[in-house]
Amino acid sequence: MTVKKSTPSAAVLNWMPVAAMAVVAVVDIVAGPNVGFLPLVSLGPAFAGLVGGWRRTALIGLVALLLCLGLGLYNGLFDSSRGYSAMASVAGVTGVGVAAAVMRSRREAELASVRSIAEVAQRVLLRPVPLAAGPLQAAVSYTSAVAEARIGGDLYEVVASPHGVRVIVGDVQGKGLAAVETAAVVLGAFREAAYDEPDLMRLGERLERSVAREPDDEKFVTAILAEIGRAGPAVLLNYGHPAPLLVHRDGKSDFPQPPAYALPLGLTAHDGPGPEPYHVDFAPGDQLLLYTDGVTEARDDQGGFYPLGERADQLLKDPDAHRALDALREDLVRHAAGPPHDDAAMLLLRYQGHGEAPLRP
Repeated sequence: MTVKKSTPSAAVLNWMPVAAMAVVAVVDIVAGPNVGFLPLVSLGPAFAGLVGGWRRTALIGLVALLLCLGLGLYNGLFDSSRGYSAMASVAGVTGVGVAAAVMRSRREAELASVRSIAEVAQRVLLRPVPLAAGPLQAAVSYTSAVAEARIGGDLYEVVASPHGVRVIVGDVQGKGLAAVETAAVVLGAFREAAYDEPDLMRLGERLERSVAREPDDEKFVTAILAEIGRAGPAVLLNYGHPAPLLVHRDGKSDFPQPPAYALPLGLTAHDGPGPEPYHVDFAPGDQLLLYTDGVTEARDDQGGFYPLGERADQLLKDPDAHRALDALREDLVRHAAGPPHDDAAMLLLRYQGHGEAPLRP
């Protein structure tokens, strides 16, 4: 069982009501009854209503009332209306604090419910990639630029189809919910077409039509498709996306460039050149890293971009693809200055051998 440890800031907030009442009591005793510090005892339930539950707020309010009663009797304030007004002040603040704590608890419960639904939707959209597909070991890393979000405008998928292992990594133009919606459209079309289409070009055309049917005709998606069969080189199809990083078994690395960069998905109305499939030697022991521009455009505090090619050796330090990709991601986080300004997705394919292991979730 995992025990959650409270942070120092949380501990300070929890003890603040007690500390406030203790300070007020000491100052009131030292200063005497003529200064009028007694109503400040209500600071205890006021702070409790901001950070605690309603039961704790009510308990601290009761303690504050007893403290106010004791100090009022000690100072002889109940001979006039001062003692009763101080008690009324503490009781009123306690009531308001309890009401605030109840409302905050309800909002937190609603937020937790909404967040759980969002997490389920995120897992449906970006499912975990298979640990192994044919001869490949796959690992993925995703960092969203939106706080508290696990997904954004970047997308990835690995499908073990009858035509080979097919992979997509893409980047939707823009951010926010509109980008997530477009990413869902592309992923849905890819998951279906990857099984049906025997030709990678036909698969790309299916994706193009799915994006072109979107109501926002200015929305586009840069993407790279890959097909790795049981034998022979990998086939790539690039729609205006950064070239992948190929790390060979001997440690050499390069960025295989397409014959010509095509327009992104969704921009066929501009009559630009279509993509041309090209082959890349991908042998046992090699690694292919597909990524989005949030990786290579991450800047350090001097404004320098992340040198992905120079850090390719990170992928050779661990025999496990997931740990190797985690090391590369940690290196990227150390390089970047502050929080990420763009979504960053990385999908690593490691060629283990010519085995024909079935797809394992």
